[in-house]
Amino acid sequence: MVQGKSSLPSPSPSPSPPPTPSTSHSRHIISLNAMFSFTTPAGIIMAAAALSFIDMRQHPTAFAPPSWHSRRMVHCDRHRSRGTAAIPTELCLSSSDIQAKLRAQMAKLQERDRSSRDISPDELDVIYEDEHLAVINKPSGVLTVPGKEGNPSLNKVAFCRFGCESNRMDKMVVHRLGMDTSGLVVFARTNAALRDLNALFRTRKVTRKYEALVCGHVMNDSGVIDLPIMRDYECPPYMRVSTAEHQRALLGLDPGEVGKKILESPKESLTMYEVISREELDGRDVTRMTLTSVSGRTHQLNVHCAAIGHPIVGDAVYGYGGEAASNGGLDESELPDGCASEELRREISVAVAGRSMCVHAKSISFEHPITKEDLSFDCPAPF
Repeated sequence: MVQGKSSLPSPSPSPSPPPTPSTSHSRHIISLNAMFSFTTPAGIIMAAAALSFIDMRQHPTAFAPPSWHSRRMVHCDRHRSRGTAAIPTELCLSSSDIQAKLRAQMAKLQERDRSSRDISPDELDVIYEDEHLAVINKPSGVLTVPGKEGNPSLNKVAFCRFGCESNRMDKMVVHRLGMDTSGLVVFARTNAALRDLNALFRTRKVTRKYEALVCGHVMNDSGVIDLPIMRDYECPPYMRVSTAEHQRALLGLDPGEVGKKILESPKESLTMYEVISREELDGRDVTRMTLTSVSGRTHQLNVHCAAIGHPIVGDAVYGYGGEAASNGGLDESELPDGCASEELRREISVAVAGRSMCVHAKSISFEHPITKEDLSFDCPAPF
């Protein structure tokens, strides 16, 4: 579901029924049921309520293409003991095909990781440091962590520059950014800071905002993208918007052959956005936005932007012609009105080929794990 308030003229809305006194919180909750619903072994996920209360007076307009309203998610649990089993959709790929694609793609990703740029400790853009933690502005093209092959990474350089109590580089890592994403990264320097920072991230008590350039002019000034995402068996190991068809297809796969990651249940995913400005890039329409990933899923911002027809500029994976499913896994016909045309997306993709992806972790706010002081840091985008 895409929800937002538009800066462009729109038809007058139908009169709304009067509010019911017993449902005083209803205007604050964004429900997935208007478009998708899905279950887990623990029962139905009340995604929006569990994620956050968002004042719907600020986001009064709801939009979803008509075909989305009739969809219902099918959980891929093979061990359900009650109810009627879902009928699998015919698979486009066999288990062996999926495994072969996954191996090939992982080899490409490992090769790409080897291209991570090496930087010296003197080159670090340190935003903040004390005896317990450090906040660093990561440049694009640098891995946050070295991976199994020990590639050049920000983690390595931070360890050389600051060290840490445990004298283990991996014990500094609290969170990470993708190699192509620039912006603020927090590293722990003491065991106590590592423990408490991990707890803050796990319980979603850290606020992170990103700045991005996306293709086309986004119609709404602000809004919410509420679409569950999951692994894409056709383009492993990438993510996509979860649909009933995609879930039904997974019922025909053997977990022992394709791996549990591919068969994970959909994850509720919520992204808030706010337009900063509508601009031009090499004569083509783009929009500068602030994005807040409430749920923090893998590649969430990339998938959500692609799924509303405004992929992130320079996104070689989820953008036009990328290695992941186009449009976040949705058909062109399912994209909302006013999205960037396929031709515009193609032109921008060609124009920025070889440039860094335009997404930057521009701000982060959290409570200091030791002093309990409220900390907030900002760093302007390089694009």
